[in-house]
Amino acid sequence: MILSEKMMWPPHTLGADGKTRRVGVELEFAAVSARDGARLVQSLFGGSIVEEDPHRFFVKDTKFGEFVCELDSQYVHSAADEDKFETPAEGTKEFLTRFRAEFRKLLGDISSYVVPCEVACPPIALDDLPEVETLVAALHDAGASSTRSSPLYAFGAQLNPEIVSTDVSYLTAMLKAYLLMSDWLRAVIDVDPTRRIAAFADPFPLPYVSKVVAPDYAPDLSTLIDDYLEDNPTRNRELDMLPLFAHLDRKRVLDVVNDPLIKTRPTFHYRLPDSRLGEPGWGILLEWNRWCLVEKLAERPDLLREMGEAFQYHHQWPFSNSWAVKASEWLLLS
Repeated sequence: MILSEKMMWPPHTLGADGKTRRVGVELEFAAVSARDGARLVQSLFGGSIVEEDPHRFFVKDTKFGEFVCELDSQYVHSAADEDKFETPAEGTKEFLTRFRAEFRKLLGDISSYVVPCEVACPPIALDDLPEVETLVAALHDAGASSTRSSPLYAFGAQLNPEIVSTDVSYLTAMLKAYLLMSDWLRAVIDVDPTRRIAAFADPFPLPYVSKVVAPDYAPDLSTLIDDYLEDNPTRNRELDMLPLFAHLDRKRVLDVVNDPLIKTRPTFHYRLPDSRLGEPGWGILLEWNRWCLVEKLAERPDLLREMGEAFQYHHQWPFSNSWAVKASEWLLLS
């Protein structure tokens, strides 16, 4: 049995609405076009393909909902407000529309050599998450390239687990658990150097981590969000909390990080894993199982407190051993 075949279940399987929790999956790759990616999705899950432009396709009415297959660059897709400054001359307007469409297509064709395609899955119920592995296998069989296929590639496999509650104690416990496990996750995932250099999933700054994992850190929701924004005013974090915090308090977030790419949603946005299509033992379920360890740690307040104290003590010494090793000891022996 390969590592990705067995699925781990989190402590909570129901969301805040009392229904089975869902997980969004985003998978990046190269060497398979957005069009062909959409055809693969349709062959597996049904539905109909709708082309928005030559590099973005929707697969609607599948058994799980709507998939998006696209080249992952905002510059090759039309903007919703691009007509705002149009000249009223109809002939000029028609010419500019055609010119921009052709230019975006050409830019997308060129960019596809270094910019990944992405399949964004709809929120999928936990029970159905194993079916995403069939898509991983189909992309590999179709020749899709992963992060380690080229030194130019920096591709991710992102998970968006639905939150269980909006209660601040739950959110704080989850954040504490993730921060305490971050070094361990980075070690076992062995994040590719291209993604570290490209800063697509940066680690959290140590002063912020030390503050949050402290046993006495128990903020209200506004303080939790403000503390995060003060030290992390960017989407480029390994666990991007901006979509969730924007869902909970949109104005508070956008007053600090007015980024149109922030998509508000009631999920954690876990950006750390590499896309490792074709590597033995790798799959979406492997990354999900690693995430489940974070959720399990968050359910153990005594262990969170003890690990938080140990983390702060450990980082007093500039030449101490790896926290990833220490964290694995806590997880294995507790």
